[in-house]
Amino acid sequence: MSETPARKAGIGRKAGVGRKKGFLYDFRRNFSLTLLALPGAALIFVFHYIPFFGLILPFKNYKINMGFWGSEWVGLKNFKFLFAGDALFRITRNTILYNLVFIFFGTFCSITVALLLFELSRRSVKIFQTILFLPYFISWVVVSYALQALLNMEYGVFNKLIEFFGGEQILWYNAPKYWPFIIVIAAVWKGLGYGSVIFYAALMGVDQEYFEAATIDGAGKLRQTVSISIPLIKNVIIIMIIMQIGRIFYSDFGLFYSVPMNSPLLYPTTDVIETFVYRALTSMGDIGMASAAGFYQATVGFILVLATNAVVRKVSAESALF
Repeated sequence: MSETPARKAGIGRKAGVGRKKGFLYDFRRNFSLTLLALPGAALIFVFHYIPFFGLILPFKNYKINMGFWGSEWVGLKNFKFLFAGDALFRITRNTILYNLVFIFFGTFCSITVALLLFELSRRSVKIFQTILFLPYFISWVVVSYALQALLNMEYGVFNKLIEFFGGEQILWYNAPKYWPFIIVIAAVWKGLGYGSVIFYAALMGVDQEYFEAATIDGAGKLRQTVSISIPLIKNVIIIMIIMQIGRIFYSDFGLFYSVPMNSPLLYPTTDVIETFVYRALTSMGDIGMASAAGFYQATVGFILVLATNAVVRKVSAESALF
């Protein structure tokens, strides 16, 4: 009996068996890679999926002895309390403005350093990368005490210099107006090495023939940077910016809590959502309101990721994150 077109095409029971055997074969062949990815998958599941149960906390008056499900349901009461005061405007303003400055200034400095490293020899690059990357591994607690040695009223280096030149000493931890500059400088200093390594790796992936052809045509280093280097790493830059915009409502807790030494006088310029939530938990013990602030933070951040990616996809589809 002649075979039907379906059998010739491999459609039917035998084809299904073949696909099953193919899956098992692929699984066995990639078993070592699966084991390698397992810790990361478990980490994401534990810290990103299981906490979804906590999304009910903003809508409840949470009591530890009553648990998630037994606590009183209060609806939007926690959100009303959060939106009624002026604290929400302050922490939202500080969080957004600081992150916008970090994105713009940090990205600019990282790209600049990466371009400078790209012009050095490989041996020199290793030395400078190590020096630049070292602050990334230093704890903010250590940085805060080092900064205190510079800003302390009695024995701080800066005040001693000001006094030496005939000026008046500054109470740095009582003056909010100086801290936007201090915070930005500290954040850029600490993240400069990490960001420059990412952009330097992207530059290393650029075909050297572009630069050789540009050199033959008489293009200088500045022209090569503007016309070759930056355009060819544009997608990496855009992806990094989108990822940072997605976390524009998230701040580095160590930076905004440890570096200003949690001084109440500095709250107008150093208080962000993370520090507000922390104080809501430790000072007031209000888990519901702290959860409402976190829910507000996550929701707006998610919307910003989608909006930013949609705008980028309209302008340049190949540069979009998804």
